[in-house]
Amino acid sequence: MKIKVFRDQLNKGLKIIERIITKSLTLPILENVLLSTEKSFFNLSATNLETSIIYKILAKIEKEGKTVVPAKLFSSYINLLPEEAVVLELKNKKLTIQSKNYQTFIKTLESSEFPIIPETAAEQSLSVNNEPFIQGISQVADIASFSQIRPEISGVYLKFQKDSTKFVATDSFRLSEKTLYYEQPLKIKESSFIIPYKAAKELINILGEEKGKLEIYFSPNQVMFEYPAGVKFPQFKVQFMSRLIEGEYPNYEEIIPKQHQTEIILPRDKFLDQIKLTSLFSGKNNEIRLKADPGEGKVELFSQSPEYGENKGILSGRVTGKKVEASFNWRFLMDGILKIKSPEIIFFLNGEGDPALLKPKGDPDYLYVIMPIKTS
Repeated sequence: MKIKVFRDQLNKGLKIIERIITKSLTLPILENVLLSTEKSFFNLSATNLETSIIYKILAKIEKEGKTVVPAKLFSSYINLLPEEAVVLELKNKKLTIQSKNYQTFIKTLESSEFPIIPETAAEQSLSVNNEPFIQGISQVADIASFSQIRPEISGVYLKFQKDSTKFVATDSFRLSEKTLYYEQPLKIKESSFIIPYKAAKELINILGEEKGKLEIYFSPNQVMFEYPAGVKFPQFKVQFMSRLIEGEYPNYEEIIPKQHQTEIILPRDKFLDQIKLTSLFSGKNNEIRLKADPGEGKVELFSQSPEYGENKGILSGRVTGKKVEASFNWRFLMDGILKIKSPEIIFFLNGEGDPALLKPKGDPDYLYVIMPIKTS
């Protein structure tokens, strides 16, 4: 194998694949990266057996081949090189790395020892704009929580329909849903899958700032995201593969309140600031109490702690419906507000024991359901 590649593209690719590489006492080969050639591309491949990444770089291929090198060492060395062309050559089970003023070699392993990254036997595929799609995942992913008892809630649920994609996550205490609508109908039959939380977060980290088309291929047990799609001669290409979580996602739509006793419209930033202040006295259970009075047009936030004292804050808002009181975990409440970007928030409440609903004013595409803390 002998290839010539630009150092900055190689460095970028190594930083991306390193994200999924972890130490493994039982399979130390997973701490390595597979280097291979494919037509005009130089490929970097990594896997942790749950997720896999293949980063393809447009390069000058002088001789085909493949080998395996320690990922951390290789990445650290390339990161310290100046930004110029790098020549990589495999000789006598050693990888020679040469640039203008530097030359070194790294001992290699046999490529046959590296785990096979399975190809996705796609039953369906679709092409979407990357930016809004990744934003949709990022708006809900933080809500998902690992659960051995209910593994289906340990990921992000994606539901594809002709005109939209729904992104959903829950930890059983709160639930978040984002709907992404399309101008042109998708050429796909209605389908869904659950991507593990960690895989969703890595996808956001890798493609969060990229613009262009994203191709998605999926089967009942695996999904692959390929970026960029539809580009004839891309400088690079990322293929991100993940296993899918088996099982049926909960019928979450039953949890979303269809009616409410009280509606509160509040300025987002002031509401957020008031929660932060009140949280200082919330104690170990993170509880803050909210009271809303339609007659007075205000919302009161209250907290107390045996250790520190108590705090009461008043916030002006538009309150309609019944007078209401409810307690919430301030961290959960703030998580929902932070995902809302509109200047005003609509807060629907149903008292002490029923779910509350947060929505951005003027944006029907996002909602956040939160359970109140039951007080004795």
